[in-house]
Amino acid sequence: MMIVRRVWHKRVWSSTPRFLYPYTTTTPAPASASSLLTAHKLPFTGYTNNSIKIKIESKVGCRLFSSQALADEGMSGGIVVDVPLAQTGEGIAECELLKWFVKEGDEIEDFQPLCEVQSDKATIEITSRYKGKVAQFLYVPGDIVKATMAVLAPFLMGWEKIGRVGETLLKMVVEGAQVPILKHDVTENIDSHCSEGEVNKSTTCGVLSTPSVRHLGKQYNINLNDVHGSGKDGRVLKEDIIKHAIQKGIIKDSSGFENVDSGDQFLRGEEDCLFVPAELGSQCDDKTIPLRGFQRAMVKTMSMAAKVPHFHYVEEINCDALVELKESFQNNNTEPGVKHTFLPSLIKSLSVAISKYPWINSCFNEDSMEVILKGSHNIGIAMATPSGLVVPNIKNVQSLSILEITTELLRLQQLALANKLNPEDITGGTITLSNIGAIGGKFGAPILNLPEVAIIAIGRIQKVAHFADDGNVYPVSAMTVNIGADHRVLDGATVARFCNEWKKLIEKPELLMLLMR
Repeated sequence: MMIVRRVWHKRVWSSTPRFLYPYTTTTPAPASASSLLTAHKLPFTGYTNNSIKIKIESKVGCRLFSSQALADEGMSGGIVVDVPLAQTGEGIAECELLKWFVKEGDEIEDFQPLCEVQSDKATIEITSRYKGKVAQFLYVPGDIVKATMAVLAPFLMGWEKIGRVGETLLKMVVEGAQVPILKHDVTENIDSHCSEGEVNKSTTCGVLSTPSVRHLGKQYNINLNDVHGSGKDGRVLKEDIIKHAIQKGIIKDSSGFENVDSGDQFLRGEEDCLFVPAELGSQCDDKTIPLRGFQRAMVKTMSMAAKVPHFHYVEEINCDALVELKESFQNNNTEPGVKHTFLPSLIKSLSVAISKYPWINSCFNEDSMEVILKGSHNIGIAMATPSGLVVPNIKNVQSLSILEITTELLRLQQLALANKLNPEDITGGTITLSNIGAIGGKFGAPILNLPEVAIIAIGRIQKVAHFADDGNVYPVSAMTVNIGADHRVLDGATVARFCNEWKKLIEKPELLMLLMR
């Protein structure tokens, strides 16, 4: 793959080959890679199946781009490399930076964890491909980092996209043998992370400062290029920001800044580095909270689901036998660390009912107008976590015992609470179960988790009065279920028959023994 950045001209480049020659007014016909570069007086060094290397010369010097990291000559013989956000999963466009595990100036080993990011699917650790020293962070915790950017390369039909790479997270100084050296003139001292428009106006590019100092400058709309740095090698310190703000009349004095850390507090992801100056304390009536991670994903998925025609089917299920079954499991429990609940039995009986009504366990492709009947029963369980709503799923429930389901459910619950779910835990679901009864409430009206065509909300099990045929009143442990269905795929009769089958298995769990494999 090849990363191409245009920093030496102020003209907007097109996706055609002419961007390599900024004064060309007509687009040349597509040509081979070698002839294309020759036509623009660019030496072609050749390419292999594994990488493409092109040497581009201009008025500001020479750059070498390759399938590896974009590198600059660093100090003391080292090479400065850009470390991008790694591929975090299919369909992930952006991630939130949660915290750094390292600080600027730290020595890093191969595969050492650098930071933790969260996408709309999972929390991921980013590790280092290199051994070296952290030179500069380009993001602070809470920032959104783009996970995919197009990567271009020359082919027979012109410049084509050959892959994607994330935005640069940080810069590292590494030994020259690890990456290809990037030769350039001293006149080209432009941060490769900055776009051409950012070179003149950016508050962070080309200025030595810590992320917390850059954050402080951003809060008060201060361009760090305008601030005289009093630190080593011209580094901008917190005191420089405060002095500049007072001189410009942005603030009256330095009160309220005493507890602001100018070092690496942001790098540790600590919440107390977020501050409110004393003079603004009385004005904090409203609070704007940006949505991140799972909450950000919920906005997108629920907005799409709201456009789908839903219908809901509500039923009450007698759970007396289920209560006795759970008590029997718990009384005869020999597995340390395992606590038996109602949910695993409900999940298993749901899978058995799905086997008889496979359309409940399907997904709908609107573009091709096709319904895909899923062979695996990957039953998602909606979980409320400190980071928001997340729906991990238990894979292949049709092949698991109730004890195996109990163990897997416990694993997913622990990972969800710790915000450590893997992308594999969250993707691939075929139907969702929302246990609102664990929190409270008799029933809810769930919204589809697309592209699934059914979702089930179950209320809490509670004692209610029922009438016998002879008029006598007797207590029943009852649970209300509400099935939300995609009316483009499922009709009321199908959902009703499916629910009757599931109800029968819950009320008479001994029937599971006849049907379980």
